[in-house]
Amino acid sequence: MAELYRQCWQVGTASPGEYEKKLADALEAAVSAGYHALDAVVAALNASGVAPPGGGAWTAESFAAELRRLGA
Repeated sequence: MAELYRQCWQVGTASPGEYEKKLADALEAAVSAGYHALDAVVAALNASGVAPPGGGAWTAESFAAELRRLGA
C-alpha cells in the first residue's frame, strides 16, 4: 500500500476565506464545464463575477500571479 503524504504547499495554516472559497467554486465550475485551456479558464472566471484582487478583469498573468500568491 502506498504511503500517504502531503507536500508542504498542500497544508495551510489558515482556513480559506470567503474570497478563496468563491474563487475555488468558480474554478471548479470552469473545469467541470470543460474549460481546460488557460484562456478559457480566465474567460470563465471573468464571467463568474469573481474579480481578481484590486478589481478589474482577470488576465492570464493576473491569474498565474494569484495562484502563486495563494500557493496553488
